[in-house]
Amino acid sequence: MAYFPDISNVKYEGAASKNPFAFKYYNPEELVNGKTMEELLRFSVAYWHTFTAEGTDPFGVGTAQRPWDQLKGMDLAKARVEAAFELFEKLNVPFFCFHDVDIAPEGSTLKETYKNLDEIVDIIKGYMKTSKTKLLWNTANMFTHPRYVHGAATSNHADVYAYSAAKVKKGLEIGKELGAENYVFWGGREGYETLLNTDMKLEQDNLARFFHMAIEYAKEIGFDAPFLIEPKPKEPTKHQYDFDVATSLAFLQKYNLTDYFKFNVEANHATLAGHTFEHELRVARINGMLGSVDANQGDTLLGWDTDEFPTDLYSTTLAMYEILKNGGLGRGGLNFDAKVRRGSFEADDLFHAHIAGMDSFAIGLKVANKLIEDKVLDHFIEERYRSFSEGIGLDIVEGKTDLKQLEAYALQLNNIENKSGRQERLKALINQYLLETLSSVTV
Repeated sequence: MAYFPDISNVKYEGAASKNPFAFKYYNPEELVNGKTMEELLRFSVAYWHTFTAEGTDPFGVGTAQRPWDQLKGMDLAKARVEAAFELFEKLNVPFFCFHDVDIAPEGSTLKETYKNLDEIVDIIKGYMKTSKTKLLWNTANMFTHPRYVHGAATSNHADVYAYSAAKVKKGLEIGKELGAENYVFWGGREGYETLLNTDMKLEQDNLARFFHMAIEYAKEIGFDAPFLIEPKPKEPTKHQYDFDVATSLAFLQKYNLTDYFKFNVEANHATLAGHTFEHELRVARINGMLGSVDANQGDTLLGWDTDEFPTDLYSTTLAMYEILKNGGLGRGGLNFDAKVRRGSFEADDLFHAHIAGMDSFAIGLKVANKLIEDKVLDHFIEERYRSFSEGIGLDIVEGKTDLKQLEAYALQLNNIENKSGRQERLKALINQYLLETLSSVTV
């Protein structure tokens, strides 16, 4: 059965195209600095938002209209797999991601859940034999069911902890079976609502024990995919332990986990933490911890995780700048952890949304690459910090001075002359590069 019969394979047609089902800027075969766009961007479709989301919000039931709506249970799960691989093929995406409960419904027992997963994984595996689309990462949903009301790996109940461990064990086995490039841990409810009833040290110690057990089991079964943590400051708990990259990095360092984990950075989660997307990417990058990216955007006027498809070209440019400076994403990718708006309820909107996101990051890639080639920011930053490349500044950097020597140097100073940071000039340059790139794109 065709679930999107009126949509053909989406092709690159160039900026002048009026075809709503064509890429205007994303040309998967176009070379950027010696690599194709497809190789550099490594786009991925998020199974949960694309195939299981219903368009609900806190004030209303779902609005999404999908060709598989009439089905239930395992029949629904099987139809979603068929629809997923049809969409993957028509968008020509190299990757997809999922939580366990996205692909198969939970049963009344854990054994029944395993049975459901095994059946669907076998179907997915069959599709993957003839599809170019691979699994970027999988993960275990440990936040939706009421059993996780107090957390999973940080729960106060040992039975919940054990159940969660079993889910991750199964997830690692599925990841190995499907050849996942990574395995993700999203904290979900790993946090607290109030310290009045929370043993924070025990919860964090238990979370670290959980991660170490996962590392050992992955080694045991020969699953060599990198582990990724996806920071988020709030929602669903008031305060989550993986608040942002810096907080999560401190946790990994404390518990000797940095050799096994990197970060899956999400744009909207950065917004919720009070950061920019590029800030979180930069913190991960300069610490050698940037693993993968959840590509979306939030709404700064709304205080929750809106998970919109990325269309802000300024943001995609600065994001790609960090990714290119990182040498790419390695085994990671750009996963569209994004959902169509509640008012965009038709199945075709799934294509419009992904096309918009892929085009936006393609533009960001080209602009960022040009900024790096021309060393626009590098030259400015090098000049701005020139005082640390010679004289007393070089002594500071090389650890050849102390407070007494710095005091003696400071006592000889008469006037200290700072130079402008030229912030507005730099932003104007980025706008200039954006406009030049857009104007140079032809059909």
